[in-house]
Amino acid sequence: MGDHKEQPLRVGAAVRRRRRALELTLAVVAERSGLSVPFLSQIENERARPSRSSLEKVADALRTTAVELLAAADPACSVDVVRADCAEAEPQPRVRSLVRGHHQMHAQEFTGDHDARREFQYRNDQLMYVADGAVEIEAEGRAYRLGRGDTLYLTGGVRHRWRATVSDTRVVVVAVAEHIEAVQDRPRQ
Repeated sequence: MGDHKEQPLRVGAAVRRRRRALELTLAVVAERSGLSVPFLSQIENERARPSRSSLEKVADALRTTAVELLAAADPACSVDVVRADCAEAEPQPRVRSLVRGHHQMHAQEFTGDHDARREFQYRNDQLMYVADGAVEIEAEGRAYRLGRGDTLYLTGGVRHRWRATVSDTRVVVVAVAEHIEAVQDRPRQ
């Protein structure tokens, strides 16, 4: 009860966001997909649920995939529970999304190690919380060592990389979503 799986996905909002991001009209999407403008309008306004075939046609017209549109769909609820699932069954390392849909924040849980050479740079502010283990984070030319319960805040635009220094490390990363205009011009010090 209250789980996301019990709620239908609102794919229309994801279709509308993608269409607007590409600056396309419904008429252009209709022409590319072979579907009618009224039907596309009904999809976007949640008055019609597209079949798998129709969703794939819409996705092709929007230069994406049906899977991506479904992943970006909003749950038809304001409360969502993301279950932990059986972590032992999954190989290490792994990344698990803690927030589904198109929201004002993103949150991910990283378990185990990952490619420490990979550099990250988020458009908006980000918070890293070490739930278990320990990490070393390199940001702005400095190294920071964090242990269980420690938090690091990064302003949007700061390039950084990190690595787990203890096996079975779990890091939770929460960031303001990329589609939110939360970045202000900040003077560099």
